[in-house]
Amino acid sequence: MSRVCSICSKRPMTGNQISKSFRHTKRRWLPNLQRVRVQTEAGPRRVRVCTKCLKSGKVSKVISRMPAAV
Repeated sequence: MSRVCSICSKRPMTGNQISKSFRHTKRRWLPNLQRVRVQTEAGPRRVRVCTKCLKSGKVSKVISRMPAAV
């Protein structure tokens, strides 16, 4: 599965890591993705969502109710 937010389509960014001797090597910045149960038209399902979308309220999480222990 790719590292893409299903809400805002945020993807990994690429660039150079620069050492103190100014050598350049390629590196990647990955988005902070979380697997969350989301309510959709077809019912609850798990999607990958970045934390910015979670904090801003763009996603309605499904609250799973556990049965009470007897």
